[in-house]
This record gives sequence, structure tokens and C-alpha cells, in this order.
Amino acid sequence: MLPAAPPGGASSYTSTAASARVSVPPNTMPLTNEPSTKNHVLLALPPTAASASVLRSLRSEGVSVSPVSDGIGVLDAVRARDPALVVLDVELPGPDQAAVLAAVQTEAPHVPVIAVTPRERRLGLLGLLRGDRDDFLVRPFAVDELAARIRLRLRLGPAVENTVLRHGELVVDTEFGDVSVDGQPVSLSPTEYALLMSLLADPGEVVPPHRLAREVWSDPASPNLVQVYISYLRRKIGADRIRTVRGEGYVLEA
Repeated sequence: MLPAAPPGGASSYTSTAASARVSVPPNTMPLTNEPSTKNHVLLALPPTAASASVLRSLRSEGVSVSPVSDGIGVLDAVRARDPALVVLDVELPGPDQAAVLAAVQTEAPHVPVIAVTPRERRLGLLGLLRGDRDDFLVRPFAVDELAARIRLRLRLGPAVENTVLRHGELVVDTEFGDVSVDGQPVSLSPTEYALLMSLLADPGEVVPPHRLAREVWSDPASPNLVQVYISYLRRKIGADRIRTVRGEGYVLEA
């Protein structure tokens, strides 16, 4: 049996859309399977300081964001804007958010979803996510972690047939988030993974630390943080795979 929602919260998750009943207005703006609006994010989070911080961070980088505060609003916004990404808190007020999630996945199958959930409900949520494009984040979360995941999803773009990236013996399966080096699996934290993907966007080229700081932490003035996580990443994928170019940045070597 899936975990029940806390008192006063959303109802318990269900394993299928059919059993999660919700009154949803008919779709008056049919979606197509064309690629989503580039860099438009639907941010369906409660109006908290954390969500406001994420909103400011994304907009400061030129990302178009539509904030939504209830389940019915999520569906309306998806139909109207065809976003590139939906961030959905599963305990928003309104209808059963399991049903809202299923409706989004059905009506906009090309749009990835990052589901935000309290820790006690994460197991019930996992069965509702599509392994090829959805993700989840446990609440309470760090603002920079959610922002990093959003930036990463926007960088990857819509799901495509080829989800495996290779650079020498470094292989990243973006469908499942798996990383391997010389055929051996490597476990990375979400921040390390986001940093690797930023380097992998321009393999063999110098990537300045301020760009990495902006893309991963939304703060171009955090070179020390970049240096620390570069050292973490080197320990896991091999020190010789990331070369430092003094005064310029870092190069991901093959």
C-alpha cells in the first residue's frame, strides 16, 4: 500500500491515473507533440520564500517562468503555454496531485516533470514518474539544488532517441542519470552531475568558472565553490579528465 498523505494534505498516491479521480476541465487548448516552448518553466510550488527565490533566480537568467499555486492552474497553464518543464509540488491545494501529475504526463508527454514531495511520500511517488524524463526532489530542499536541476533539464531539452553522451571513456546516460568511466559505474551527487553536464556541453573546450557557477549554483561570483566541486568530481571520474587552464577555467578531457 502506498504511503498516505499527512492530515490536511493531499490524498494518497495511486499507481494508475484511472484510480486517481479528479475533476479536470475539458482541454479547450489541445497540445501537439511539437517541442515545448524553449526555456519556459511552469513552477507549481506553494508561495514560500524558497519558491520566490527560485523564481527570481531563473528570471534573472532570462528563463521565462509561470508561477502556479493550485492543481487546476497547473493543467490550464500546461495547455496554454506548452512549457519546456513542469515543477510540481505534490501537495498543492486543490485536486489529487497524483491525478494532476498523470494528466500532465498524458496531455504533454514530451514535457519533463520535476515532482517535489515530502520525504514520507517519496516511495509512493516513484511509481508515478517516467524514468525516461521525470525527476523528483524531497522537501525541504535547497534552493540552489532545485535551480540546478531546472537548469540541467532545460539544457538537456526534450527527450530524444539518443540519450547516451560519450567523451572518451566517459559515458553519461541522460535518460537514467547513469555515469560510467572505463566501463565502471560512478555515483555522483545532483550537484556533481549538474557540474559534469555543464562541462560536457563543451567537451575539450575551456569552460570559465563563472559560467559553471552561474549554471550550477545561479551565482557567477562563486569560483571557490566551483573549485571545491571540481575536486570532488576529479576524485570520482579521474583527476586527469578535468584540466585546469590557469586564469581561464576547466577543460573536460577525453
